[in-house]
Amino acid sequence: MIGLEPGTTVADALRRVTARLAAAGCVSAEAEARWLLEEVLELPAGGLAARRGEPLPPPAAGALEAMVERRAGGEPLQYVIGWAPFGSLRIEVGEGVFVPRPETELVADRAARHLRAAAGPATAVDLCTGSGAIACFLREAVPDARLLATEVDRAALAWARRNLGDRDVELLEGDLDEPLPEELHGRIDVLVANVPYVPSGQIPLLPHDVRVHEPPVALDGGAEGLDVFARVVERAGRWLAPGGWLVCEIGDDQGDAATALLDKAGFEEIAVMPDLTGRIRMVEGRWPR
Repeated sequence: MIGLEPGTTVADALRRVTARLAAAGCVSAEAEARWLLEEVLELPAGGLAARRGEPLPPPAAGALEAMVERRAGGEPLQYVIGWAPFGSLRIEVGEGVFVPRPETELVADRAARHLRAAAGPATAVDLCTGSGAIACFLREAVPDARLLATEVDRAALAWARRNLGDRDVELLEGDLDEPLPEELHGRIDVLVANVPYVPSGQIPLLPHDVRVHEPPVALDGGAEGLDVFARVVERAGRWLAPGGWLVCEIGDDQGDAATALLDKAGFEEIAVMPDLTGRIRMVEGRWPR
């Protein structure tokens, strides 16, 4: 415990939480401490500066103590907070679901661009939806599109239901494209997927909070990390409309292999794209017209 006595100021709490998280091995200890404090004080990002000299209210101090111990014990920060940012959205997350990452926002944005450009009424499918983050993003970005999302893992499916709520997305339980209605053959404008792409042998090397808490089914992509991606590519052609797009997240060293799979399947205009750090993060291809 960090021992937040009555009268402890926000600034002092920030120092103590940072020290506790750093001792627990958190690489971005100060940034995480700020996020935790902003959460218990119900402040917007960057809102701590104006409150640094104020005493931390006792209810907030108690909540902070509990959250810090959970994080120091190895839970993902987003599980502790209860949500993850995704674009302008707050996506609810917790035990049993993959935490959406900032790099996936670029995948969702790319899918949204293709969806906007499609002749209406456009249709998109988010495979391996997990928390539902991409589907939520697409609904906000393209309000008049028909959206479907699939998920095979029931724990993740429960989180997707919470996040999608009344957003008018058809959420289907099943593996990849298996639950999609037959009527969509050759009629989907955008297929988007953040498939599991970590090679099996690298799973033990992942950070503790990811390896222990996030679902293996959302991480393990087989021997080379491309098993699920290859299945998506193989099946995509029967669903995509002429000129439709497949957009997928991939590992930063998988660009050449992913491109080769798309080319072999008959896709055109194949491209790999970097994230904001310059690392390869996504691949896309267009189905022939």
